[in-house]
Amino acid sequence: MKSLLRIFAIMSKEFRQLSRDRLSFGMIVGIPLIQLLLFGYAINTDVRNLTAGLVDEANTSLSREMVADLTATQVINLQYHVDDVPSLRQLLDQGDISIGIAIPADFDRRVISGERQVAQILVDGSDPIIVGVASQLSMVPLGFNTAARSTASPQRIEVRNFYNPESRSAVNIVPGLIGVILTMTMVLFTAVAIVRERERGNLELLINTPVKNFELMIGKIIPYILIGLVQLVIILGLGWYFFQVPIRGDLLHVLIVAMVFIATNLSLGLLVSTTAQTQFQAMQMAFFIFLPSILLSGFMFPFDGMPPLAQSIAEILPLTHFNRLIRGIILRGADVWSMWEGLAALLAFMGVSLSLAVLRFSKRLD
Repeated sequence: MKSLLRIFAIMSKEFRQLSRDRLSFGMIVGIPLIQLLLFGYAINTDVRNLTAGLVDEANTSLSREMVADLTATQVINLQYHVDDVPSLRQLLDQGDISIGIAIPADFDRRVISGERQVAQILVDGSDPIIVGVASQLSMVPLGFNTAARSTASPQRIEVRNFYNPESRSAVNIVPGLIGVILTMTMVLFTAVAIVRERERGNLELLINTPVKNFELMIGKIIPYILIGLVQLVIILGLGWYFFQVPIRGDLLHVLIVAMVFIATNLSLGLLVSTTAQTQFQAMQMAFFIFLPSILLSGFMFPFDGMPPLAQSIAEILPLTHFNRLIRGIILRGADVWSMWEGLAALLAFMGVSLSLAVLRFSKRLD
């Protein structure tokens, strides 16, 4: 009986402690709630609304009818209309579109003769999921309503796979893994940095030195930037050696993007460390960041296939912008300055996170 009373006393103490720890309670409720919403609402394997571009050199009623049939599937969302195929390729290279539809000037004649492919679907094949969607799109029955036009069977729409002609998943996964690994390690390392100093009593010693708060934050970040670059070299090297992942872009641009992303994650980790009371809380908050970052950033599922609300949330995650940048440079050979919006987003996120971390750190010292 006394043993049961002692067990009950410990249980009561534990429940009271959990009730005071609002962060842990939030994690208990928040993590399953976020997982349910992400997997049930945001993650959709039935890809729809892929951003697409169109070049219609024929510009006839028949070509417009085919475009209407393709858009009626809701698989593509035509947002770009260009004048020629090179412009369509440029949109693919920059990552502005996932699918391009090219209709030649002699489209009507091809339809009637039935001897040649009537059109082309250009697809960013770095993601095999999108290649599969494009192949299904090429098989869509077209609504031609005359006997002559019926010769244009769906199979005669050619699908051209760019950047990953073998449709290997590793080509798409390895560059994305760079961002995932850097997010997990950089945020976690720095999330416990300030908390660890406080728990060990070193923070009071640092306060009594001439080191300013901003200098302390920068000093915490720089060593981990070097660690992140080492991880970058390891991932790229192993990806090239074991999985033959090509590096089509400039290595200097890869380095620039990686350094900005590493600094952004470290700033986010420092912000977490100024909020958490213990190292365990810091790790909990870091995990709270990992889950939506991995699922919503386009690492596992095509970004365009997500609902608008999920896309809006993903746009405030650094990993979303990094995935676009690193895959564009490595797989498509894109110029980082042609994707300056993503780089600017990372720099802005880093500035805001670092400023808030410095302000919160100063407030907590007061």
